[in-house]
Amino acid sequence: MEEEKREVVIRRVLSGKLTIEEAAELLGLSVRQLWRLRARFADAGAAGLRHGNAGRTPPNKITEALRQRVVALARGRYQGVNDSHLAELLSEREKIQISRRSLQRILRAAGLTSPRKHRAPRYRSRRERRPAEGMLVLVDGSPHRWFGAARPRAALIAAIDDATGRVLAGTFREQEDAAGYLELLRQILARYGRPLAIYSDRHGIFFRSPRVRESREEELLGTREPTQVGRALGELEIELILANSPQAKGRVERLFGTLQDRLVAELRLAGVASIREANVPPDLPAAPRRTLRRGCGRCRCCVARAARRMLHRRGVLLQVRAHRVPRQHPAPWRARAAAPAARPALELGGAAH
Repeated sequence: MEEEKREVVIRRVLSGKLTIEEAAELLGLSVRQLWRLRARFADAGAAGLRHGNAGRTPPNKITEALRQRVVALARGRYQGVNDSHLAELLSEREKIQISRRSLQRILRAAGLTSPRKHRAPRYRSRRERRPAEGMLVLVDGSPHRWFGAARPRAALIAAIDDATGRVLAGTFREQEDAAGYLELLRQILARYGRPLAIYSDRHGIFFRSPRVRESREEELLGTREPTQVGRALGELEIELILANSPQAKGRVERLFGTLQDRLVAELRLAGVASIREANVPPDLPAAPRRTLRRGCGRCRCCVARAARRMLHRRGVLLQVRAHRVPRQHPAPWRARAAAPAARPALELGGAAH
């Protein structure tokens, strides 16, 4: 259609019915380009107006064999992976360089839709990010079938920096519990140091709800005992900020949306099928760290603590269970005489020290 239009206009130019300037304006071309078309038409006729690449196969055309291979991989090994993630996996693992738009056209033509459904965007007033890394860390847990639909549900507890959006740490647990958050805190301290504040939801792991009745000891003391995580944050002098809604900590919520879409596929491709396999620490380079307050080491803060009673014959009564004290420790009755109400630390494994 375009070639026919050019031929009609140039014939009118040759017959003197149009000037070069008028013909250039009609075709939307420059005057110099129209002089070139006039010369080519005079030499080769209507064939000279065709583009030089007309009828040629583009060098970057996706072959039919490559299309079939991509569709087979999308239906087989990479089934359930979204379009953007699939384009990255094809480039990294299969050495197939293909853009996301081309991949979408191939998959839609084959009848494969995206597994991730997109909702219409809604406007929300977002909180401004903190100006520097480490000023605010968002933490949360997400129960999901991380290891496949046939595996039991597990909880991923993760932390993300508010300023940079970097994922700082993560751990898998059978359920969202205090031990998981203490392990998460230990990872952050070991790699990045002590943040200024932590932003979390109002889970009972972080604070004592006023709706929960006080214990007898709390009524006698006139104060509420902190939770294990709350006590550890207090000893580390880390401010705890509690969110009033899930939207308030939307950055960590969106992180779990991405992880539930991508991490599940990555774990399946890596053959990871259990919490123990998933919690293998990666080999990461060292990062700058902030120093801790003196006398508040990582191992002493990121543990669970409970009150106990010292017994005779080298024993400790903890939650109606007796634990034997090793012989290298001083005699328990001497310690009981000096400090009858001590609060030892319990490691995550359950041993007292």
